[in-house]
Amino acid sequence: MAKSKDSITLAKDFFNEFLSKADPEAEPLPDEKREKAKAAGKLGGLKGGKARAKALTPRKRKQIAKKATQARWGKS
Repeated sequence: MAKSKDSITLAKDFFNEFLSKADPEAEPLPDEKREKAKAAGKLGGLKGGKARAKALTPRKRKQIAKKATQARWGKS
């Protein structure tokens, strides 16, 4: 009797079948466009946290910190 496949194996098989039927002539993203997207994402990531911290009031920052502490160290 054949052993039934688990959901991960089924998903992997489905994905592999999908890739085998994919359009082989589809063009990959050009390097120039890929580099521009990479630079834009990095720029947003570098200034995002600082900009958010600057916009928050000390009271709101304290509330966020308390919530994070409870999430990490609070009772399960």
